[in-house]
Amino acid sequence: MIKRWALPCLLLAFGLFYLLPMMAHGLWIPDEPRYAQISQEMLLSGDWVSPHFMGFRYFEKPIAGYWMIAIGQAIFGENLFGVRIASAVSTGLSVWLAYLIARRLWNDPRKSFAAALLYMSFGLIAGQAGYSNLDPQFTFWVNLSLVALWFALDNKTPRSKLGAWALLGFACGMGFLTKGFLAWLLPVLIALPYMIWQKRFGELLRYGPVAMVVAIVVSLPWVLAIHSQEPDFWRFFFWHEHIRRFAAEDAQHTRPWWFFLPIMVVSSLPWAALLPSTLVQAWKNKTQNTTGFLLLWMLLPLVFFSMSKGKLPTYIMPCLLPLALLMANTLIDLVSEARGRSIRINGLLNAAIATIALIVLIYLQITRQIFENTEMFPMSLGFIVLAGWIIANALQALRPLVYWATPALGIWLLVALLPSAMPATIVNSKMPDQFIAEHVQELSETTSLLSNDLGAASALSWRLKRPQVDLYNTVGELQYGAAYPEAEHRKIDMNGVQQWMTEARKKGSVGVVMRVKNALEEQEVLLLPIDGKHYKRGELEILVFPKLP
Repeated sequence: MIKRWALPCLLLAFGLFYLLPMMAHGLWIPDEPRYAQISQEMLLSGDWVSPHFMGFRYFEKPIAGYWMIAIGQAIFGENLFGVRIASAVSTGLSVWLAYLIARRLWNDPRKSFAAALLYMSFGLIAGQAGYSNLDPQFTFWVNLSLVALWFALDNKTPRSKLGAWALLGFACGMGFLTKGFLAWLLPVLIALPYMIWQKRFGELLRYGPVAMVVAIVVSLPWVLAIHSQEPDFWRFFFWHEHIRRFAAEDAQHTRPWWFFLPIMVVSSLPWAALLPSTLVQAWKNKTQNTTGFLLLWMLLPLVFFSMSKGKLPTYIMPCLLPLALLMANTLIDLVSEARGRSIRINGLLNAAIATIALIVLIYLQITRQIFENTEMFPMSLGFIVLAGWIIANALQALRPLVYWATPALGIWLLVALLPSAMPATIVNSKMPDQFIAEHVQELSETTSLLSNDLGAASALSWRLKRPQVDLYNTVGELQYGAAYPEAEHRKIDMNGVQQWMTEARKKGSVGVVMRVKNALEEQEVLLLPIDGKHYKRGELEILVFPKLP
């Protein structure tokens, strides 16, 4: 029965809980409006070589991730679904890889289904599946390269080995074009010690060059094109995005070395209580080639990422597929041997977490009224999410050997409904495109655009399909692109904003989107004219000034 219905059930869950909710909430700042706008700008300009963010050079990542998001918008429209579909499809393909490699590792339909189910319901994986950024895409390419590596090692005929090594090279090339040199490092980091341990180093020397050649063939056309068009790209990208982020004391997102250890636990929710038994069993079986390979795949990237100065939770996503495989192996062994204690504890832990969250939500609503009286629908969704989490995990706790899979329903319900269950204060702060969308007609009739916040500016640019949004007293992550001489006129400081407004209004009406949350930003608003239309929601303000006579 599992063999027949596993994939259809996973596909149904993917459609219901991943795809359907993608249109139900706005773009989260800072990532989603940025990637939406950069990719849209490719469609508008026809420049598929050099990434630009609102007309500024933006060299923090290579090109392939933007290609995928742009293709999504080209096929499905420049809307929320089109922006996010690349992340969802990448996650779905990684789920399929989990099923595929589990079938090759153990030839047990239950373990194949469990591996795909666990990976698809890990909190970090499920949360990123409907979020437009490059991590799900990069994770897929890394997953594909390492699944191909295992197939290359496990295949028996030279022809099948060559095909697997070539696929590994293709995945490395696409991963490199998505996020950089890390896509080449991670497979080597795992393949080299594994081949030495298995006394197969000669095989690596024979077939490894095939992967290298394919990776170079995939990467080289764009590498040469961007060097010809933007000679400074590789200097900035290599030193700023790799060396500085890895080793510099002032690296972006600096975290302590142990940062990823608790993140691994949180990322594996709602299955975190199975971690101890999974790691114990894996360590006992570490001399087996399958378990050893999965442990290397999980632990070596984790150690490498922990050595980096700059850290974000999503960096460890490539470590989660081997964890799902090891956990699925342990889970099905526990079910087969009728040892349900760890599974029951997992259900109790999750139910307790959800119960505490429900109590906290009720307390905050009573004492601080985080939901207004007009927000009954999102508040109801919040209670439904927590109630669903409690029920799903209570079932696992009550009958762990029968309902071992039900926590997945809880996390999928969370992913599907939680963004729509946010109070207005969070929506207004984190999803500026929703407020802008309400005034898009009036803003689209303006001649010039201005904003003091990059998140709001990118949302404005994407909604209006106009990259030319000038920056008022802000530069942020556009510091590199804004330093070019031709971008100088796009930066407006507080001393020059009144002159800019006068000149801009002589040409036509002006649209301004402001984020106002501190004294400095209040002063920025006071320097603007007072004769325009004014709309306010939370921290955001939209001002529309008519053309001067």
